Amino acid sequence: MRLKIGDFARLGQVTVQTLRHYDDLGLIKPTEVDAFTGYRYYTFEQLPRLNRILALKDFGLSLEQIAQLLAQDLPPAELRGMLKLKQSELREQVQDQLERLDRIEARLRLMEQENAILPYDIVVRRVEPLLIASVRGFLPTYWDATPLWMELAEKISRAGVTAAGPYFSIYHAVEPQIDTEACVPVAPSALGQSILTVYELPAVEQMACTIHHGPFTGLINGFTALFKWVDANGYQIAGPDREIYLRHPSKTDLANDTQAVTELQVPVYRPET
Repeated sequence: MRLKIGDFARLGQVTVQTLRHYDDLGLIKPTEVDAFTGYRYYTFEQLPRLNRILALKDFGLSLEQIAQLLAQDLPPAELRGMLKLKQSELREQVQDQLERLDRIEARLRLMEQENAILPYDIVVRRVEPLLIASVRGFLPTYWDATPLWMELAEKISRAGVTAAGPYFSIYHAVEPQIDTEACVPVAPSALGQSILTVYELPAVEQMACTIHHGPFTGLINGFTALFKWVDANGYQIAGPDREIYLRHPSKTDLANDTQAVTELQVPVYRPET
């Protein structure tokens, strides 16, 4: 018994447009097409194939993957492999969504504690390895870094090296003195310079980052927000924090230039539960 496309669509609980699309893809073709009217006809015997298509689609397989499965009549072992791969993908997606939900809940908790919209947005991203030239020293306060930067600038000038990115600071420790490293990205041609300390800063897989707009006197607010976020989201600090000077303040007003832009970074990891 042949069925009109509308009747077959109702039996399979799909739309006529879906059947036409499946026909175009070669997934399930009508058994007969009227040469004069163009009407498409199907049979009851085709319902199992339609159900298999719908079941595989419900598993998350693409129509292209389903077409491959049906065309090649893959053995059970290969079908199991495809389904296990899809199972793994779906688990990763679920985990990503659960982590996103955790971040939203943590943000809401912080907003409730502060009773305000938080001024800093924090993201976690991978930071690529970076070739840098640096000078390291101990500072009594954060405002005493000028000699360190002057030493780095002098050495770079003497070596004839050009900066390959924004300058930044790494704070290795804050007690009893501030162990600070003044850094600048450089090109590989800087390697081998005897007057410069040049090395590759390793990649950081998870770096919590935020942007501070405004004077250096407000950096403590940015770091406070960053550390609160790290704690609220179940992370732990995994290394020294960094200040990247995207727009350096005016030399005549280092502390109070409102146009300065600084990225604050701290390496993090999430302990295994």
